[in-house]
Amino acid sequence: MSKQEVILYTDGACSGNPGPGGWGALLIWNKKEKELSGGEPNTTNNRMEMQAVIEGLKALKRPCRVKIHSDSALIVNAFKKGWISNWQRKGWKKADKKPVENRDLWEDMLQAMEPHDVEWVKVKGHSGNVLNDRVDALAVGAVPR
Repeated sequence: MSKQEVILYTDGACSGNPGPGGWGALLIWNKKEKELSGGEPNTTNNRMEMQAVIEGLKALKRPCRVKIHSDSALIVNAFKKGWISNWQRKGWKKADKKPVENRDLWEDMLQAMEPHDVEWVKVKGHSGNVLNDRVDALAVGAVPR
């Protein structure tokens, strides 16, 4: 049986960096949609971008083919350009020998991706992409006030 295709849009937001932050995710499959969001009182924008991907993937009940749409160049490039493989091979160190920031969430993301076939799609933020704007609004709305 082939894996069902799911579209996942994700975004993170932060009021100050660091500061209170929120994340939003939108799952689309079989003409159905599910919105997810959450926030943290003290975090960074990158952590919220990553949390959105993790939570979106964790919401899936079975292995799927997932097209993840993100406006985070860091996340998309980490996978499309192989950075994450290099970090792991080098003991979670970057090319400059400094530790990779947010290793805990990178590891959570890898674990959440494990059962799925994932394709990464880079979208331009704040450019009129209706679904990306929608998850941005979810993320901003989830920032603790």
